Amino acid sequence: MNYPHHDIRALLTVMARLRDPKTGCPWDREQDFRSIAPYTIEEAYEVADAIEREAPEDLKEELGDLLLQVVYHARMAEEASWFEFSDVVQSIVDKMIRRHPHVFGDEQIADAATQTEAWEQHKAREKPERDSVLDGVTAALPALTRSVKLQRRAARVGFDWPSPHPVFDKIAEELEEVRHELSGDNDLGRITDEMGDLLFACTNLSRHLGVDPETALRYANRKFERRFRFIETDLRQQGRAPVDTPLAELDALWEAAKRADRRAK
Repeated sequence: MNYPHHDIRALLTVMARLRDPKTGCPWDREQDFRSIAPYTIEEAYEVADAIEREAPEDLKEELGDLLLQVVYHARMAEEASWFEFSDVVQSIVDKMIRRHPHVFGDEQIADAATQTEAWEQHKAREKPERDSVLDGVTAALPALTRSVKLQRRAARVGFDWPSPHPVFDKIAEELEEVRHELSGDNDLGRITDEMGDLLFACTNLSRHLGVDPETALRYANRKFERRFRFIETDLRQQGRAPVDTPLAELDALWEAAKRADRRAK
């Protein structure tokens, strides 16, 4: 290899070798865009996880794994004669310069809120062919993230509550509709529909509060895992297991786990 390992060209060379039809890795040669896409998504989540855990060494490694995914897709695109890695770089550099005229040009922008508005205006000018403000919100996003993006798009044209307070009423309304379905014939389709509406309303509240719902739910998952493991450890030390423990005792251990959490902060 003719490039130092910290040079991006070294990674491009590694990928070219891995994909070589004759001398490359059998597994890497067989992959295509669809087979690699799940790994790309997984690596992005692992980056987010390292950030949330405040683990810089893990973050360095996960960013490398994510960069590998970009290089992988760019290599396959080059093999298909679509574009090259340099085109990917040029595209994003051009976009960043174009959408930051206050940095790379003479436009004056006073604050972050004004910048966000200007960013959206630039995006709209770049995509004038869209028939709906909802166009371009990919269906491949996680459901909570996609909900937020759809709500933000609708808010751009004024379809939004003016404050978080009416959203609480909407959540109460949707919760009551779930209760109503449970009091009927327990039709799973209707219950699923109403649960979706309830989750969508909760996502809307999260957006109004400036909280990313995916991040909030990941924190909640991690907190639940930490506390439940506390219960398992406590019972294991007694030679017992959760499945054989009365619910009242499990609840008491849960409260103990919460207290341990608070002491650790």
